[in-house]
Amino acid sequence: MSIQEEFIEVYGAREHNLKNIDINIPRNKLVVITGISGSGKSSLAFDTIYAEGQRRYMESFSAYARSFLGNMERPDVDKINGLSPVISIEQKTTSRNPRSTVGTLTEIYDFLRLLYARAADAYSLHTGQKMIRQTEEQIIEQIFEQYKDKKISILAPLVRARKGHYRELFVKVRKMGFTKVRINGVVEEITPKMQLDRYKTHDIEAVIDRLLVREEDMKRLTQSVRLALKEGNGVLMLLDDADNLRFLSRNLMCAATGMAYDEPAPNTFSFNSPYGMCTTCSGLGVVNEFTGGQIIPDPKLSISQGALAPFGEYREIWLFKKLEAVLKPYKVNLNTPLDKFSEEAMQVLLYGSPTPVQVNSVKYPGTQWDTTYEGVIPFLKKQVAEGTEKMQKWAEDFVETKVCHSCDGARLKQEALFFKIGEKNIAELSGMDIKTLAEWFKSLPPKLSGRQKSIADEVLKEINKRIGFLRDVGLDYLTLTRAMRTLSGGEAQRIRLATQIGTQLVGVLYILDEPSIGLHPRDNDKLIKALQNLRDLGNTVLVVEHDKDMMLQADYLIDIGPGAGKFGGRVVAEGKPASFLDKTSTTAGYLNGNLTIKTPEKRREGNGLFLTLKGCTGHNLQDVTLKLPLGKMIAITGVSGSGKSSLIHETLYPILNAHFFRAKKQPLPYKALEGLEHIDKVIEIDQSPIGRTPRSNPATYTGMFTDIRALYAQMPEAKIRGYKNGRFSFNVKGGRCEDCEGGGKKTIEMEFLPDVYIDCNTCRGKRYNRETLEIRFKGKSISDVLDMSISEALGFFDNQPAILRKVQTLADVGLGYITLGQHATTLSGGEAQRVKLATELSRKDTGKTLYILDEPTTGLHFQDIVHLLDVLNKLVEKGNTVLIIEHNLDVIKVSDYVFDMGPEGGIGGGVLIAQGTPEAICKNKKSHTGKFLAQEMKL
Repeated sequence: MSIQEEFIEVYGAREHNLKNIDINIPRNKLVVITGISGSGKSSLAFDTIYAEGQRRYMESFSAYARSFLGNMERPDVDKINGLSPVISIEQKTTSRNPRSTVGTLTEIYDFLRLLYARAADAYSLHTGQKMIRQTEEQIIEQIFEQYKDKKISILAPLVRARKGHYRELFVKVRKMGFTKVRINGVVEEITPKMQLDRYKTHDIEAVIDRLLVREEDMKRLTQSVRLALKEGNGVLMLLDDADNLRFLSRNLMCAATGMAYDEPAPNTFSFNSPYGMCTTCSGLGVVNEFTGGQIIPDPKLSISQGALAPFGEYREIWLFKKLEAVLKPYKVNLNTPLDKFSEEAMQVLLYGSPTPVQVNSVKYPGTQWDTTYEGVIPFLKKQVAEGTEKMQKWAEDFVETKVCHSCDGARLKQEALFFKIGEKNIAELSGMDIKTLAEWFKSLPPKLSGRQKSIADEVLKEINKRIGFLRDVGLDYLTLTRAMRTLSGGEAQRIRLATQIGTQLVGVLYILDEPSIGLHPRDNDKLIKALQNLRDLGNTVLVVEHDKDMMLQADYLIDIGPGAGKFGGRVVAEGKPASFLDKTSTTAGYLNGNLTIKTPEKRREGNGLFLTLKGCTGHNLQDVTLKLPLGKMIAITGVSGSGKSSLIHETLYPILNAHFFRAKKQPLPYKALEGLEHIDKVIEIDQSPIGRTPRSNPATYTGMFTDIRALYAQMPEAKIRGYKNGRFSFNVKGGRCEDCEGGGKKTIEMEFLPDVYIDCNTCRGKRYNRETLEIRFKGKSISDVLDMSISEALGFFDNQPAILRKVQTLADVGLGYITLGQHATTLSGGEAQRVKLATELSRKDTGKTLYILDEPTTGLHFQDIVHLLDVLNKLVEKGNTVLIIEHNLDVIKVSDYVFDMGPEGGIGGGVLIAQGTPEAICKNKKSHTGKFLAQEMKL
């Protein structure tokens, strides 16, 4: 076997901070690339190897196809040999579309739709009885057996419960040769110019034939039945002499009411198709409504005191004069508290009244105007539909997102929900967590009929296989209805990993970016096994990772370093795990135990005060009460899906945010929150991007760019030319490059791939025009400053305290390697979170702030975790409380207090199973976290 077949050979990689490195990566192995944050791991894996793989794939297109796509730039590398087709599974590509769910991405929902379209039993919407369908021959045979020697009328239903005069219909029926119709239960002759009351609801059937059912009239019966089925769209009605009515149909039909369903197809069960989606919510499961709760936050207030949030407090204006006149007949006025209003008065206040009222003119005393009052809600709806952009935004603040009342959140039309397999409809299956769903499908085959088994056999194999892959990567707590945009970067990445395992491709190079994010140590083995399965199929798996277990179970380790940014970019150690442990690199030191993150000798006592959240029952939470000791570093732990985010992000934070900042997001259900007076501010730092375009960067987000622009405007040359701060903004005309409008990059829209950003040809990515770049501070233009790393900026701004404070905090959280102007779109979730953390740290704190962090160790090396813990400890030392949702054992072991959720994920979780110091958690036998924490702390 040649070296090219055994290795992917990379020669002279210089992308970003890589120092002209040469490396051989073993093929068909699980290879982990590690190193401290910013050392160049992603530059090697994604910006060099993956980018070159993508470029070669694009080169394989015809010249015609490439003319639409543009040319992809070759990465800065001399040569790469032995490169297979490349598939990257990153964190940053989570769909923001509310229609994208776990079920649609994994294709499990597509197979469910197929299963229900082909094998489900239909039930009547009205009676709940099983619907039947018959062939033409079965219908004729049934009529003959049950109505032999009896007189019957065969009717074809033409109109069901609809308004109209139907003059044209009667003319058409008469032209077809029929003389009688049955209207609203009465048989009548068709007369010239016959018509009905157009404002009443009608049922109309054509009388196809009246006959005595006999053997000799079988031909006539057959012809009449066929004609009735044709004219009635597959449905006919039989009327006997005793006026008993019966429906027969070759479609699915309710025998009692005659209601028929269309033939089911896969799109009948799709919430993304007009054939299946609920028409009220358009398949989203939720609707935006103006409700009294948002418009009237406090009903104890009167209108004069500002009870109507959109109108504010009383002012001498026409609107309040009109309200006064409208409310007069209801014996209330503007000073009456709203909770004393009658039902009728409240209805008029919110929805208006068509009755004209007389209002005294403000402008012309003694004059009265006749006017009507349209109501608060119609006024707000009008602003959303027709108002200016500013007014629309204002009106949308009073909108509340509620579960759709038509489909009850199921997203589908009512008919689709009455198709069942094993007594469950498709929405009920989609709402189960993966673990419960797997058990349900296991118990399904005995419940199926012979016909259903033969149809469903292959589909069930595919569904079970995909469910198995999701369980293999530790995601059995998710439901198929879970929106992709609500998942963490790690969860979304593991779903795509499960999908890739399902494709069973061979000879592919997979590159993954920290797939263990958000995964409890208990589930790590499942993920490693899944990656090994991918490798065993005959693929090369390249993983950028900091997880200790993943490194030790890899086939080969590559450590990039030694430092971050310009201090990194070299291969400092490589080899199989056994030999790697003998190396001298920082990573090897943490793996072999020479370097450790020390457990504190003494836990902080806190300030003795508590914030208590009682009776939380949202999602899977089972009446949880959380008593947070303030003035400590607190960790919230538990297996994935145990309810950590439901408790903190969706219950506690929205309550605090509404209290301190009047935020609108509704918390999940809870009973009470006590101890609010002990804190004066809440700050949540999550992993959402700091911006979605290249215009957003760390300098603009932290606010330091305002100070930098002010500094450049103070330069003597800038003053001579009359430049103000705005001249140095890349978002307004004047100083920016007009070709790219200050973006520095141009967007190429790819029809079937993500947008590609390329450097602007005019300014070469510098964002500014030539005149602006001539202004210099310490020999550097403002564009040069944006290209500086945080570490370089520390020395550059050493005598500018306002700027230095913000730069220093970015360095303190381990971001010394990123540049001030680095595009937000290129930052990972963990980096974006640390930029937010640095922004908050640079502000003056009060000592009574509650900080909430969501897995801040994402993307951090052991060495970086040490820096992060220093920063968090400083916050706590000042009297603040730091609440961290975390799986990383190094962070948990140094926390002062731990709350462990569990015991399992999904419906098996939602209970607070352990709380106390890390030592107390280790002793709890029920806690999965305790078991792994005890090993880490060597207890």
